[in-house]
Amino acid sequence: MLYYLFEYLDKYYDIPGTGVFQYITFRAAMSIIASLLVSLLLGKRVIQYLLRKQVGESIRDLGLEGQKQKSGTPTMGGLLILSAILIPTLLFARLDNIYILLLIISTLWMGFIGFLDDYIKVFKKNKQGLRGVFKVLGQIGLGIIVGGVLYFHPDVVIKEKTTQRLTADAPLFDAAHKSTKTSIPFLKNNELDYSEAVSWLGEGAVKWSWLLFIPIVIFIVTAVSNGANLTDGIDGLATGVSAIIGVTLGILAYVSGSIVFADYLNIMYIPYSGEMVIFMAAFVGACIGFLWYNAYPAQVFMGDTGSLSLGGIIAVFAIAIRKELLIPILCGIFLIENLSVVLQVSYFKYTRKKFGEGRRIFKMSPLHHHYQKLGLHESKIVTRFWIVGIMLAVLTIVTLKLR
Repeated sequence: MLYYLFEYLDKYYDIPGTGVFQYITFRAAMSIIASLLVSLLLGKRVIQYLLRKQVGESIRDLGLEGQKQKSGTPTMGGLLILSAILIPTLLFARLDNIYILLLIISTLWMGFIGFLDDYIKVFKKNKQGLRGVFKVLGQIGLGIIVGGVLYFHPDVVIKEKTTQRLTADAPLFDAAHKSTKTSIPFLKNNELDYSEAVSWLGEGAVKWSWLLFIPIVIFIVTAVSNGANLTDGIDGLATGVSAIIGVTLGILAYVSGSIVFADYLNIMYIPYSGEMVIFMAAFVGACIGFLWYNAYPAQVFMGDTGSLSLGGIIAVFAIAIRKELLIPILCGIFLIENLSVVLQVSYFKYTRKKFGEGRRIFKMSPLHHHYQKLGLHESKIVTRFWIVGIMLAVLTIVTLKLR
């Protein structure tokens, strides 16, 4: 909203300083500051309100150190995260940008699913929360919306480099066009076109490539949002890891939306995608601001309202900037948490069927609980996971040139 106000003031009244709102970097800086302020200023009020309403977390006894002390800690703090993301975005981003609109929809959509789950757990006293099938249906619904918009909307286009240049220093890209291409890490000619997977259907098959693209989007949205949800098990873990991922995605969006950096790095130029940096700045600010209250010992938990939203945003953002194949690296913490649960459950069922009793690979899953069972303090586990997350983030950025 402020973008349009200052654009009007600059255009019609030429007030000094109003033109600075045209710069993505300035608006991103303002967005992260506003997000931090919203988190810090509203945080205590939200926590006190949740305490008055007795919106406390019901903790199952898993035999973990310090677990019982967390019983009654306010949950549904994800509402604070959502507020700290959406308010700066509405203030500083261009609301006519299709990517911004898609991210706002994704935030509200996953936030609503998470809110329903938390509401049922807290107010209906049903520890199971929202049935898994309804969560998955919600994730599939978002995947269909995101996949459909990214595939069919006329503003979702790319520009590819040509060999011709007007001058030695001027980058030259071809005309903007629709494409299902994405980036492949570590390869020199690092582009994969989903439409090629249906080329065997014959001439004109390209128009049916959405039948492949949308299911891929659904899978990514479901996997990443569930990964973030599983990672949210100890104080500050999901929040810190998400902030690290957010900074990396913001950098990738900025270079993908800049014709100069896209030329220098020899990557796909995605018009209008630079605006997403403002959203991601708010995302990072919201995570860091929430960490003020969520760091050990946590004063509030984000609940599924926050964790599902964070995972959904990360997935949609990565797909929009065509870096979804970097998710296994960048979101490696989410991936290993997901895998630890899948492996644990699968191995337990297999050994129970074969030997008559179930056996476990880990002492407990998700993986962070395994380390708790080994006796490590949760703050040490969180810090070490953050360090691994930073290493994965650096490796992700390095893939821009490491081919």
